[in-house]
Amino acid sequence: MSAVIADPAAGAPPPKRGRKKLLVISAAVLALLLALSAGGVFLLKQRAARAAAELGDEELAAAEGRPAKTEPKTIPFYLPLDPFVVNLADRDVDRYAQIGITFELESGASGEQLKAYMPAVRNAILMVLANKTSRELLDRAGKEQLAQEIMREAVRPMGIETTLPEPVSTVPAVAPGAAASEVAAGASAASAAASATPALAAAGSDDLAAPKAKPRPRRDTPRNPIQHVHFSSFIIQ
Repeated sequence: MSAVIADPAAGAPPPKRGRKKLLVISAAVLALLLALSAGGVFLLKQRAARAAAELGDEELAAAEGRPAKTEPKTIPFYLPLDPFVVNLADRDVDRYAQIGITFELESGASGEQLKAYMPAVRNAILMVLANKTSRELLDRAGKEQLAQEIMREAVRPMGIETTLPEPVSTVPAVAPGAAASEVAAGASAASAAASATPALAAAGSDDLAAPKAKPRPRRDTPRNPIQHVHFSSFIIQ
């Protein structure tokens, strides 16, 4: 009877390589998760610190009475014109001006619209310059007044009507050496006004007391697309 030889490997425990691989993969996944969670916490802390810093700057600015940070202003659209050479209105001597003008507009679409009316726009500006004298254009106030007039007249060909700021009117003082006849005339006028009839005096007081209604601006008036008039050159000879 033949003896059965038992396989020594049949009762041996399974190899441990698979367990080691599983442990290594698990450790790697765990480390990756820990790294991701740490990165997320770091980003959240940074955002919170940034928000707190911005809030602190706004509160500090409000406490100090200075304006807080504002959004940057949009870049304007500039439209340079060809230089103007025109004879001035001086009577004693021939003077002329060479002026470079650049329009600051609200948008590029306004620039394209002005280009379509450019011949009429240049004619309107030339009319303004031709009525100026060299004395009016030498000082700063004269140049500022010229810029206002150009801003008003340049858009008239487009059907836009604007008004200039009204100058402040002053009453001239009476000279100390006024003639006696002027004083007498003033006295006689005062006595004539005092001897007027009561009805006329009452009517005059009513006219003075009644306020004059100011004309309301038209709502359908288009807005002036020219924001500012800049002088790139200003030569008077």
